[in-house]
Amino acid sequence: MRRREFITLLGGAAAMPTVTAGAQERMRRVGILTTSFGVDDPEMQTRNSAFILALQEFGWAEGKNVRVEFRAGGKASDLRKHAAELVSLADVVLANGGQTVSALQDVSRTVPIVFVSVPDPVGAGFVDSLARPGGNATGFTNFEYGIVAKWLELLKEVAPAGQVAVLRDPSNAAGSGQ
Repeated sequence: MRRREFITLLGGAAAMPTVTAGAQERMRRVGILTTSFGVDDPEMQTRNSAFILALQEFGWAEGKNVRVEFRAGGKASDLRKHAAELVSLADVVLANGGQTVSALQDVSRTVPIVFVSVPDPVGAGFVDSLARPGGNATGFTNFEYGIVAKWLELLKEVAPAGQVAVLRDPSNAAGSGQ
């Protein structure tokens, strides 16, 4: 064996544990927080299964390199408790509804939050703008508020009425009721 081959072999053997150790990925944790559905709700189980299948399409396998933690809270006290648990466990949290985002941001401004089903994330103060959310939250809104005028127009066409009433929860900044 020539000296150059020997040094290459020795250098390769010395680097092998580093390469092997680097190949092992740390288990990532994704939290899901919702108020809309309970843990045993069939609709939520269907959504969670679809989410896990979508993760698999991107190379994430439940129990292998990712673990999904699910929490559902109905009462405000439960929601805050679950938010604190997920923030301590997860690398990123998927939040369903405005109240979940609020509870998560009350607990942490550093853990990334991806929200869905939040009607007005800018108005609620969750993000600076839809184009440039800033902070630790980003996500998808239900609709653009500019469409509300069109809804009213359609309502008047379908059922002409002299007056229209709007119900909303004033304690919920986004008015999502979730």
